[in-house]
Amino acid sequence: MKYAILSVALAAACLGACASSADKVAATYVSPIQYTSYSCGQIREESARLASRAATAAGVQDQKRKDDQVVTAVGAVVFWPALFFIDGDNAQTAELARLKGEMEAVEQASVQKNCGIQFQRQARS
Repeated sequence: MKYAILSVALAAACLGACASSADKVAATYVSPIQYTSYSCGQIREESARLASRAATAAGVQDQKRKDDQVVTAVGAVVFWPALFFIDGDNAQTAELARLKGEMEAVEQASVQKNCGIQFQRQARS
């Protein structure tokens, strides 16, 4: 009984160490100044490139979160030393935050230049 309570408490503590879901990763500030010399066509191309890279990074981030959750469940129920393999947020999370920040900067540059580009935000869950 004590082992079960300890396992549940340890698992609950480790859940906070799991990687964040992609939609919970906040954008890092990136100045739009670097895009002021871009034409509207270049801004459109850059936004498409960044959106593609951000989508890939978000997929990797969400998979990392799922993997951490599986390790937590296994560690809590079967083998508690597995809990030491939970990485939490890491360089992948920082990369996703940077890409989100660049997307915001490109959007700001587009608005400043009146490019008329429609940016779609990812729906929050």
